Amino acid sequence: MIEMEYRIEHDSMGDMKVPADRLWAAQTQRSRENFEIGVGIETMPAEIIHAFGVLKKAAAITNNFLKPEKMTDEKLGALKQACDEVMAGELNGHFPLVVWQTGSGTQSNMNSNEVIANRSNQILGKKLLHPNDDVNMSQSSNDTFPTAMHIAAVIALEDKLIPAVEELIATFIRLEAENEGIVKSGRTHLQDATPITFTQEISGWRSSLQKDVELIKRSIDPLRELALGGTAVGTGLNAPKGFAERVAEEISNITGKKFVTADNKFHSLTSKDELVFAHGAVKALACDMMKIANDIRWLASGPRDGLGEIFIPENEPGSSIMPGKVNPTQCEAVTMVAVQVMGNDVAVSMAASQGNFELNVFMPVCIYNFLQSARLLAEAIISFNRKCAIGITANKEKMHHNLHNSLMLVTALNPYIGYENAAKTAKKAYKDNISLKEACVELGFLTAERFDEVFHPEQMV
Repeated sequence: MIEMEYRIEHDSMGDMKVPADRLWAAQTQRSRENFEIGVGIETMPAEIIHAFGVLKKAAAITNNFLKPEKMTDEKLGALKQACDEVMAGELNGHFPLVVWQTGSGTQSNMNSNEVIANRSNQILGKKLLHPNDDVNMSQSSNDTFPTAMHIAAVIALEDKLIPAVEELIATFIRLEAENEGIVKSGRTHLQDATPITFTQEISGWRSSLQKDVELIKRSIDPLRELALGGTAVGTGLNAPKGFAERVAEEISNITGKKFVTADNKFHSLTSKDELVFAHGAVKALACDMMKIANDIRWLASGPRDGLGEIFIPENEPGSSIMPGKVNPTQCEAVTMVAVQVMGNDVAVSMAASQGNFELNVFMPVCIYNFLQSARLLAEAIISFNRKCAIGITANKEKMHHNLHNSLMLVTALNPYIGYENAAKTAKKAYKDNISLKEACVELGFLTAERFDEVFHPEQMV
């Protein structure tokens, strides 16, 4: 067994043994030992780590401009390279901390400071940068962690979730065009209803997703406001004048996305309402995906004893005991993800409600659930689209059979025989297991010839 090698790192509380091959230092190590909760499973999301790389780089550039005597060009050059490596994910193995830590995210902020300082010193070949004095210059954990939350949230929504939904929307637009003119039975309350076209049904799915994208885009703008510059309690103590505005500009330059400094830092340190609002839009998408996936698996149910109005791709065997059985597994995955997102919304909301005085100390669990929702939903939608939705085809024969077997076609007779007589016709047809035409003629409401003149299901859409 190989014995692990250690080095000694120091912080304000004393010396700590740290694995020799890791870039973190004493404060990170203390957190590892104090919070052995979900180790290796529920670590701080990579999106947050990468966001810290962005904000630390932006802060260093800003400090170099405002305080060049402290953030020298030599320090800046090494620090920028280290931050680029963090953003690229090259140093992910040096960020071991779990979500279940201090509620301010202080230890993850210090993890970033220590890794970036030590990596910068490696690059320089000398110990020049200090985690607190240099990497954390003009900052506090209390304003960096909420800033990282907003950066990560905007990137997750704009670069992952919205493109995934737009891919599925494009599929539905194609399916609408391909299925033009196919008339089928509508359904309300899980009961037969008046006819619609298959294109109209698909358009409902497509329009729901387009509305969801619009809502998510509206929710992103408040997330563009950053807490950075508020430092410990919102007053901006130890941050030079102009730091907040300039660092927001630098973050925008690095990410290619618009960010601005928050007008009121006392709000941005303690309130998480922007994240609650944005996650509400994500939850709305999850609700619509639940509905769409359920519709599709109902329409594909069978193959003989269900609705069977559409065919979906057969991806894998569906049973370990029933040979030949194939299940709508992509629909099931989407609906499970939707349930998770709805549960996450409760966690995000509860976390956001727990701000006390000048700080919210439920931030790690808030952003952990937010990013999980965005990530899972994006990946589930992509999988659902590529392995199910793109292969949807109409079973025209079954749609035609169900349409002409529907008792609710009797609605077309209302203008000619009245609602009550139409109801009698439908009930007789159902009771005697005969057609609507036969029931209507037997009841004496219309002649067979007149029935044929006024009864055209394909024109009821």
